[in-house]
Amino acid sequence: MARKRAATTNGRLEEALANLIHNQALFIGQLGRMDDRFAKMDERSARIEAELAEIKTILLHHQQTLEALPEAIRQKVGFESR
Repeated sequence: MARKRAATTNGRLEEALANLIHNQALFIGQLGRMDDRFAKMDERSARIEAELAEIKTILLHHQQTLEALPEAIRQKVGFESR
């Protein structure tokens, strides 16, 4: 009986180890896919940041143009500058 119980215990242990190895392999596969997704997200984030920097530059230029507009209109219509 002790031998049969030891065989059953060993069978369960081997099954548990096989299950653990299988789950670890699945986990490693998921890590690889997550790394790929994070790399794509990093690329997208960098692209968005570059676009935002470009938009900021354009907005600053437009702000400067709009700030200079009243004086340009005064000069165009012949009023003295402030």
